[in-house]
Amino acid sequence: MVKLFLDGGPFMWPILITLAFGIMFALERFWALSRAAINSKKFVIKVNKALMEGGPDKAMEICSKTRGPVASILHAGLLRANRGIDAVEKAVSSAGTIEMAFLEKNLVWLATVIAMAPMLGFTGTVAGMVDAFNSIAAANDISPSIVAGGISQALLTTLFGLIVAMIIQVFHNYFVSRVDKLVIDMEESTTSFVDSLVELQQHKEK
Repeated sequence: MVKLFLDGGPFMWPILITLAFGIMFALERFWALSRAAINSKKFVIKVNKALMEGGPDKAMEICSKTRGPVASILHAGLLRANRGIDAVEKAVSSAGTIEMAFLEKNLVWLATVIAMAPMLGFTGTVAGMVDAFNSIAAANDISPSIVAGGISQALLTTLFGLIVAMIIQVFHNYFVSRVDKLVIDMEESTTSFVDSLVELQQHKEK
């Protein structure tokens, strides 16, 4: 593998750097999204129960002790609970937008690596073919041994660039699916939470 890397020429190093960056961002997203995931259904049931039994303050206490975007969104809504349902919905919507930005953080860099790695590989391919034709011109001969080095370099850079892109693409797709699941959890949780607040408000009015 090391020999193939070295045979690929100077463009192999930028491709290696893009792989390193891609893995770094992938590890960061894996850690962040793992911390963001909780059992949202059980959590919302717990918050709604606290809301009914102890009011917003008790529910906020549970939210403040729980990590993840769902807890942060419900906490933001509870802070506006005394201002009416409209204020709660606005707070929840704003908090949801912020949490979405956090969940999608660095995914753009993974997408950049996916795009850059093949382009660097193709650039190395062009450079290798230029070297091959320069060798032909210098030797005034089209012997296979003369052009083999340049063609080999061209193929290796393309190969490694595509491999890097495929590896990072798998990570990117996995994280996108995780984010989609978390967004669905956020939407379901906030809907249940707002319904509980409406029910609590109606109960107080009676």
